[in-house]
Amino acid sequence: MSEQLETVRPEIAGRSPGQIAWMRFKRNKVGVAAAIVSVTILMLSAFAPIACRILGVDPNTLNLEALDSSGVPKLPNGGISLEHPLGLIPGTGRDLLAQLLYGSRISFLVAFLTTVLALTIGLFVGIAGGFLRGRVDDALGRFTDFFLAFPAFFMIVALSTPVVQRIQGWGIGGDNFARIVFLIFFLSFFGWPGFSRLIRSQVLSIRERDYITAAQAMGAKRSRIILKEIIPNIWAPVIVVVSLSLPGYLAAESVYSFLGLGIQPPASTWGILLSNASRFVTAMPSFFLIVAGSLVVVVLAFNLVGDALRDALDPRTER
Repeated sequence: MSEQLETVRPEIAGRSPGQIAWMRFKRNKVGVAAAIVSVTILMLSAFAPIACRILGVDPNTLNLEALDSSGVPKLPNGGISLEHPLGLIPGTGRDLLAQLLYGSRISFLVAFLTTVLALTIGLFVGIAGGFLRGRVDDALGRFTDFFLAFPAFFMIVALSTPVVQRIQGWGIGGDNFARIVFLIFFLSFFGWPGFSRLIRSQVLSIRERDYITAAQAMGAKRSRIILKEIIPNIWAPVIVVVSLSLPGYLAAESVYSFLGLGIQPPASTWGILLSNASRFVTAMPSFFLIVAGSLVVVVLAFNLVGDALRDALDPRTER
């Protein structure tokens, strides 16, 4: 009888922390919907030429015949039709949907590269300070405080013109290439201290765990402890912060382009589209609402994904 019970008894399968986090994330319907929206937008941005070809829209075609004498589309609601699902841009007659898709490529490029660069610097500084402690931690802490004291916005505004001109003088690329490099460098320059403080606090906590003490007692090298024991255990909060920082840098690029400090025409970004839309708020409010609404949807979707990841990766969260 006992043998029959043993054969009938189901086998209990263990779950890894990643599987548990994935199960918790799937239960968050809002987070799953936001993740679908975020991935869809990223795919449309990465494959903008293919998406525009499928939708039958072109970002460079000037539909001047569809504009009136004041440059506003003749059709109501900004020229929205089957041929132009989101309407036309006043003044040029370019398709708004195509411009949004192509413009998002530069905006996402700046946001992604800035996030990666700031995270890389913050990772090195945070791990060095949290693991080595002592004088190294004190020196890196004062160094981080020094950068946190800078008024980032005013520094970027003041240094925009001379730095862009200096980059252009190197002969590496054109004006917009220099502006992209400027934005990525300075946003990362002022963005890494936040990552550094987060990583340092995580490393200080992990450093006191028993498995770190055991590894040190067994004579493990510092490099092995950092690479094999510390870094794999700090990715959970890092992933959450990255998912929340990415939309912040996306919005920052739009703001600086809107103010004329970022990428400039004839290139297209969401900031440039917002700047153009602000001149036609009264004559064509749909233009401004569509562009601003697109930015709001993207930033909100990424933030909701970050919140869902935080809930899924935090074992103390209960639902």
